[in-house]
Amino acid sequence: MRADLSARAVDERELMDDPDADHAMLERTYERFALINAVVSRWRAVYRRDIRPRARKQSLRVLDVGAGGGDVSRALAAWSSRDGLAVEVTALDADERAIRWARGRRGGVEYRCAFTSELVDAGEVFDIVISNHLLHHLSDAELTALLRDSAALISRGGVVIHRDIARSRLAYLGFAAGTLPFASNLLAGSFIRADGLTSIRRAYTPVELSDAIPSDWQVRTAFPSRLELRYEVPDAGP
Repeated sequence: MRADLSARAVDERELMDDPDADHAMLERTYERFALINAVVSRWRAVYRRDIRPRARKQSLRVLDVGAGGGDVSRALAAWSSRDGLAVEVTALDADERAIRWARGRRGGVEYRCAFTSELVDAGEVFDIVISNHLLHHLSDAELTALLRDSAALISRGGVVIHRDIARSRLAYLGFAAGTLPFASNLLAGSFIRADGLTSIRRAYTPVELSDAIPSDWQVRTAFPSRLELRYEVPDAGP
């Protein structure tokens, strides 16, 4: 399978982002996100590394930006509850369709349909701000706005963690091959396979992302083809 991966395919659009996208296919896509993210996104490791240690010291507010169907938010809430930790998770998405579907799943999460700028204007503050597979959706200007808002929403001692896939031939061919056996069964009637391939074409490489961010942000990479954009606010201290 050949695709031009030499530059971000910013003019390509994911099918689920179409306001007129088929309703049944869209809901099946939200439903299947939990399976895909469990395999590729590794939020359990992030929870153990960044969220659980902080939650053992104090109660936390976590904001999941561009949460879609809310599967990552619900997973974080479930892990925290299972560990007996006080973690309040808010799933934020500007797409009313996603929030309406997610609210039907509850899962100990607060679902809000809004933009990050609205939360900044309201003076809200969180201990941890995250996103999953959001960065590739954004234009350069939208990325700049997201980083500005994320930094404004985070408290002292807090951390911002935006995770996404890195554009590469390995990522594209791996996703194409890995999802092919499920295209006619598990993923049938959803946008997962087509939009996943478009997502990879729209994604940043580590170098591109590093060039697009302020100097106080950090880009980390992980196998296979993962990006983590990170910003930390030092604690005020004694």
